[in-house]
Amino acid sequence: MLYPQQNEVRNLLELSGIWDFQPDPDGAGAEGGWAQALPDARPIAVPGSWNEQYSDLRDYLGLCWYRRTFCVPAAWQGSRVRLRVGSAVYHAEVWVNGQRVGAHEGGHLPFEFDVTDALNWHDENSVSIAVENELKPTRVPPGNVPSGMFALMGSYPSASYDFFPYAGLHRPVYLYSVPQQHIEDVTVTTEIDGSTGLVRVVVDQSGVGGSCRLHLKDSVTSVEATVDFDGGRAEALLRVEDAQLWAPGNPHLYELTVSLNDGNVTVDRYRLDVGIRTIAVQGDQILLNGEPIFLKGFGRHEDFAISGRGLNLPLLVKDYSLLKWIGANSYRTSHYPYSEEEMCMADREGILIIDEIPAVGLFFEDDDAGIQTRLDLCKTQMRELVARDKNHPSVIMWSVANEPFPPDMMKRFASHEPMPVDPKTTDFFDELISLTRELDPSRLVTLVGVHGSPNEWHELTDVVCINRYYGWYSQSGQLDEGLKLISAELDALHAALGKPIMVTEFGADTIPGSHAEPAEMWTEEYQVLMISGYLDAADARPFVAGMHIWNFADFKTGQGNRRVNGYNYKGVFTRDRRPKMVAHVLRKRWNA
Repeated sequence: MLYPQQNEVRNLLELSGIWDFQPDPDGAGAEGGWAQALPDARPIAVPGSWNEQYSDLRDYLGLCWYRRTFCVPAAWQGSRVRLRVGSAVYHAEVWVNGQRVGAHEGGHLPFEFDVTDALNWHDENSVSIAVENELKPTRVPPGNVPSGMFALMGSYPSASYDFFPYAGLHRPVYLYSVPQQHIEDVTVTTEIDGSTGLVRVVVDQSGVGGSCRLHLKDSVTSVEATVDFDGGRAEALLRVEDAQLWAPGNPHLYELTVSLNDGNVTVDRYRLDVGIRTIAVQGDQILLNGEPIFLKGFGRHEDFAISGRGLNLPLLVKDYSLLKWIGANSYRTSHYPYSEEEMCMADREGILIIDEIPAVGLFFEDDDAGIQTRLDLCKTQMRELVARDKNHPSVIMWSVANEPFPPDMMKRFASHEPMPVDPKTTDFFDELISLTRELDPSRLVTLVGVHGSPNEWHELTDVVCINRYYGWYSQSGQLDEGLKLISAELDALHAALGKPIMVTEFGADTIPGSHAEPAEMWTEEYQVLMISGYLDAADARPFVAGMHIWNFADFKTGQGNRRVNGYNYKGVFTRDRRPKMVAHVLRKRWNA
């Protein structure tokens, strides 16, 4: 799915802004004509989460309606017009001028509909979007699960994950035009042959015939090729001599222009940035451009006061500034795909990304039908994620799940030894990982396991990723014991699996300004000691290929007796991006 752009052929109109909005807890809107007019509308900002904008909707996750009007420029006539929604969490139905044009399930990923035939070309138009984020066991991510860790914690709202289930239109809404015959998709993969970069480009178009002109350039390089379409597809290999390779510290981007030609006439054009780089695993190391790389960084969240999970561009710039300040080179999109604007910023700034679908809190204790429903949703989400992010050089790894709960989860959580698992759960991830590799053979694939996740799951992956909290959730206040356990487990995992290992979560809740001597839980001193101890354990083990601290910044959660003020305080920065003591320790360590 190509990100909309304005150029000499295509047109773009952003519909973000202040929309009319109305909650619909009784579901009256569909039959009451709300797609054409809202009876008691109030204003709301798009993008943004409704839970942060209105106090009476803080915990409301049911149906709400969005509506706004717009005009289509007359010059767009003769083109195909599409309506694109960047993210609607979780289920959305869309109407244009009262005509239903489609629906989408699953938040955090874009969807679009051709609305050409529904438009008024000489009058005002309206778009209405009905969105709900009801927490259901059959959804991905699931909610209102009667058993398991989060049921015991009693968090409210009853999500099966430890972050707030924000709802609404979280990313921009666009109207854009493409010619009748147009470029549908572009897929770029890169390889390295000595000092030469090999850029393979596959172009899909809506029609048949014609030719495709490719032009790859930077300030010193210019490579061109023209190939004919075979049906609806054209493919070419561009050779870039003395290529500058994309990497942290040198995120060099080439501009690729793809032109669709009918004879001597250019009927469509699309531009995207290309980074020439490779990613692979060799033994127990991750190789970027053939050289070992250690991933240092964070788990993060799209989370901020007032905007909630809505796209916040000043915050995005601030966060990348802080990532560079502290010396990080990577993060994971925990626990859902982040905005396309984030991906483009990572390409530009040289930040490596583990890209994760929203499969957090998966469980396997209901019937086969429920498990299959979630597997099908995971597959759909992975197809959509790969289609969206496959051309970003920053994305080096796909994550198919975070902390899936094996059967007998609580028994496993208390054990420090790997335990066997029902084969059907391994089959679940085997199917999902196999699909991911089929969709994109050029990147690594992982699964992020919680305490007690079986080795059979990690055997399927390229990189072993684990979340561990010895010294916090277990061995609480006993850091020496916790560090012994993480060290022993790392050694055991490497002996059993022989793969690179990442600790993708570790950390301690830390109240800003809380201090103690000697260090105690919840103090800034305890956070420093715990994070430093884990990093020391990793430094002593060359097979550890990365350490991602949980979390980059404090973030909003549901209410519960383990979450003071409804926050997870494990951030290295506060929610408003002030550094805690450990941020300065990390900056000195990671920039050394």
